[in-house]
Amino acid sequence: MKPKIRHVLIQGLFIINFLLVFGLFNSNASSDIPRRVFILHSYEAGHICGQPQHDGVIAALKKAGFNKKEGLEIEAYYMDTKRKNNTPKLMMVQARKALRKIRSFSPQVLVTLDDNAFRTVALDLVDSPVSIVFSGMNSQPEHYNLIKPCIDSRSHPGHNITGIYEKLHIVDAIRVHAKLFPGLKKIRIFVDPSRTGQAISKQIKIEIKEGSIACDWEMKITRNWEEYKTEICATNMDSDVGAIYPAALLLKDCKGKTYTAPEIFAWTVQNSKKPEIALNYAFTYLGLFGGAAVDFYSMGCQAGQMVARILRGEDPGNIPIEEARRYALVFNVKRAEQLGIRIPPDILMAADEVVLDSP
Repeated sequence: MKPKIRHVLIQGLFIINFLLVFGLFNSNASSDIPRRVFILHSYEAGHICGQPQHDGVIAALKKAGFNKKEGLEIEAYYMDTKRKNNTPKLMMVQARKALRKIRSFSPQVLVTLDDNAFRTVALDLVDSPVSIVFSGMNSQPEHYNLIKPCIDSRSHPGHNITGIYEKLHIVDAIRVHAKLFPGLKKIRIFVDPSRTGQAISKQIKIEIKEGSIACDWEMKITRNWEEYKTEICATNMDSDVGAIYPAALLLKDCKGKTYTAPEIFAWTVQNSKKPEIALNYAFTYLGLFGGAAVDFYSMGCQAGQMVARILRGEDPGNIPIEEARRYALVFNVKRAEQLGIRIPPDILMAADEVVLDSP
């Protein structure tokens, strides 16, 4: 070997050894580099759907070894598009504010919770340097791809996006209810005409078509608060209806006042004579009877696991879109007592959670 070549090789080996010793080639050395995650909420702080997802994302990152001590930085923004900023114009104002905050924070990963944040903000960041993980998506992912090419397929989304589709598990919910009430004839489902309400309506139809239930069902689109109250009172008089599925989560009255889940369910519990199948397990804390319901915390954990994979270097476009895997079995005992229902002990023992009181 020529002396000059040998000298270059020795120098190269020395440099590589130096880098290895000081961790510069070590895959864990990047732990000193700040990892920034921006969590964008569609709804207000503490929202009964958004907050459990947020908590699940944080818990999954912590379990994966990402925390503040290791350089994890998290910023959140609440668009408040359910209670306050619930017109297209106000939503777009919030979207512009969110985009400015995201660009200022410069995160590696943007997490969008629920559809409004994804539709109004994430679509503007398709194929940008920031990776995007959605959670709680009610509209079909393919629907957003028609608005703007952003998802090639669920198995290989491509671009800079992946996430968790919010499966409602409504077939499981109805089966659980049918087991509790043998001879169940009909379920009446209530939805609202908002974008989210339209997406939920489509989800329900798809899941029931793909599954199999042993009772009839019908869907009522309640266009306003007065219509919702009228339909609930009419349902009380219908002996064929054995339970209701209240998924109308945003209603306005004739004066323009907004009603969201807490107000809608408080009135429903006071005036409905039918047991309610809860869409969200946390809705039982607002007084609904319960059953098999979406576990938003678990869904957030799924999204958080994806975020951790991206922070470790995976391309979001190569991470398949997943359905929310888990539902929770939960019952509100006080509501059962109000309705004169005795829940069998074996079913209560199998429940993930039993609510003994309500607001």
